[in-house]
Amino acid sequence: MRIISGQARGRRLVSVKGWETRPTADRVKEALFSVLAGRCLEAQCLDLFAGTGALGLEALSRGAAFVYWVEKHPAACAIIAKNIEATGLDRGKVLKQDVRQACQRLLAEGRRFDLIFADPPYKRELWLPVLESAAAGLLAPAGTLILESSRDEGLPEEFGSLIRRKQDRYGDTMIHYYQWERSPEPEPDERCEEADS
Repeated sequence: MRIISGQARGRRLVSVKGWETRPTADRVKEALFSVLAGRCLEAQCLDLFAGTGALGLEALSRGAAFVYWVEKHPAACAIIAKNIEATGLDRGKVLKQDVRQACQRLLAEGRRFDLIFADPPYKRELWLPVLESAAAGLLAPAGTLILESSRDEGLPEEFGSLIRRKQDRYGDTMIHYYQWERSPEPEPDERCEEADS
C-alpha cells in the first residue's frame, strides 16, 4: 500500500500482519479519489472502520484539512499512528471506539464532514449505522459519503434524505457514493491532479 498522490505521494503504508483488516486496493483507491477529485481540498473528513488509515491519509495528502480515524481494534490504531508518522500527515485524530459510538459522539459535538469514508467488514450490515449517522446530520450539506461493500450486499438507493448518486464495481468490491438529495452529483475535477505539483 502507498499514498497515490499529493504531498506524501509514494510513501509506503504498513498494515496489521495476520489480522483481518482488508485494506482498500490501490487501484480502487485511485479510482474513487479520481471521482472525488477537488472535493478533498480543505475538506473535513471522517474515516470509519479505518483499518490502516489509508483513505484518510490519502485525503490529507490531497489537501484535506483534518481527518478523524475511527477504529476499535488497538492493533489497527497502532498501525494508523505509525502510518501518520511515516507520512507526516498529522492533521487528524484517532478515535479508538466502535463506529456507532463514535458517530453518536461526533453528532453530539455538532461535527459535520465533507467526506465520510466507510469500509466496514463485508456481509454484516455494518453499513447501516454509517447511513443512519450520515442521514442524521454527520454528512455536511454538500458532502459525500463513500461506502464500500461486497457486490453481494444490497445497499439502498435512498436512505432518508440521502441518495446514491453513483456506484462502481471493481471485482467483488462495490463503491457507493451518497449525497443529500439536493446536492450536485460528483464529477471529475482537474484540481485533484494539481496536488502533485
